Amino acid sequence: MKLTLHKVNELNQEDFIDWFGPLFEHSPWVAERAWSSRPFATEKELISAFEREVWLAERVEQLALLRAHPDLGTRVRMTDQSVQEQSGAGLNQLTAEEYEQFLAYNKRYTETFQFPFIMAVKGQTKETIREAIHTRIHRNKEDELAKALQEVCKIGRFRLEALLVNEAEAKAMKQANRSERIMYYGKGDVWVYRSYAKPLTNLTLIPESGFTGRDNVLFGMNIKVAVSGEKFFTSFTEGDNSMVVATDSMKNFILRKAGEYEGATAEGFLEFAGRHFLETYPQMTGVKMTADQVSFEVLPVPGAKGFEGSDLVYRYSQNEHPTALVEVVRTDEGITVVEHAGGIADLKLIKVKGSSFAGFVRDEYTTLPESFDRPLFIFLDMAWSYEEVADALDSDLGRYVAAEQIRDIAHTVFHEQHSPSIQNLIYRIGQRSLTRFPQLKEIRFESNNRTWETILEQASVGEGKVFTEPRPPYGFQGFSMTKNDLEGL
Repeated sequence: MKLTLHKVNELNQEDFIDWFGPLFEHSPWVAERAWSSRPFATEKELISAFEREVWLAERVEQLALLRAHPDLGTRVRMTDQSVQEQSGAGLNQLTAEEYEQFLAYNKRYTETFQFPFIMAVKGQTKETIREAIHTRIHRNKEDELAKALQEVCKIGRFRLEALLVNEAEAKAMKQANRSERIMYYGKGDVWVYRSYAKPLTNLTLIPESGFTGRDNVLFGMNIKVAVSGEKFFTSFTEGDNSMVVATDSMKNFILRKAGEYEGATAEGFLEFAGRHFLETYPQMTGVKMTADQVSFEVLPVPGAKGFEGSDLVYRYSQNEHPTALVEVVRTDEGITVVEHAGGIADLKLIKVKGSSFAGFVRDEYTTLPESFDRPLFIFLDMAWSYEEVADALDSDLGRYVAAEQIRDIAHTVFHEQHSPSIQNLIYRIGQRSLTRFPQLKEIRFESNNRTWETILEQASVGEGKVFTEPRPPYGFQGFSMTKNDLEGL
């Protein structure tokens, strides 16, 4: 993983040292002191900050820094960076004679200057390195100390360049990583029940629906959360859990945040919790959360003026339910919502007559008869997004669209119009929804045909028929619409 300059400026001191301490061999104090020079306007300023600390250090610190470097060409334990650098110059492939020669040169040099010979070996060969030792061993001590510190700074620059990436390259790498790897983990079935949440009010009323809001005395959700970030890579590849937040902790985090949430919508809560995940855990770069809301029905109880809704006892509904989705990511501009949706799932509608299905392709594979007045039973999931994300998160803005309102549009259109196909039905529902709520950007449908199988075309009494459940294979449809589909209406 590489950092942009923007990300460098966001690092706290501990993370800054973790990233840049290894630039200078076993001397994290250089990075520790350079951190105070933030923010860095350019990469050159960042490099200069490190080099300035090297040159301003006390002589004893400079000597300790030099003495922390390994002898070139020897087989002592080295940092990973030193191993790679010396290997690149061929110093890991010395013959026995060359090895002894380097040992002798290093010993003589160290005895002369009291620190090892240091050279930035990137782009060098064992021949040019041997020649440099032979030349520099004859310099005076002050000049050679300055030369050694210059080489230390050059090594630091090379190592720093390997850690940095410009903004354009970062975007390209991010896109490439997205296309090459999927990496996330999380927690599902996090059941949240909050009592006396903020009521959902201030809705735009529409003629198809009498829904005016929810009291949210019980605000229930089944939540799924998935988190992502490059820092989790080693948990997959090496079993390193040092950056992993336990999914049980995620569950507890969500439950605690439910007590802090001051809004009235599921979308708003998901954004609230997702944002706090990113603010709390810097190793996370993305959080995607979904919610199936739990519907509770108000029950009628006797009151002073007849039956009235109880404000104490509710019935857990097993019918359709609102849904929500919010994904937040950490960007250079801060925490941003990159995907959002409200929705309704498991809506089941049966129209006893007034639907048809005819005119479809007929060939040797066709056994289905045409129907001009059939009952139609559909399962329907719908989801929608807004032109402005804030409208989904904050009902006080007066532009929130409740799932119950879209539900009521669906069954109203189903009631009013003859349906030549499910495809046409969902298109008409989409048109009506986008017309009533111009703040919506898109609406999406997933429908199933679960029409009952007819057993008796005519009951013995009246005009009724007898049906049973359909055979297991079912038809389905998917469709999305935007406001462009309203042009010309």
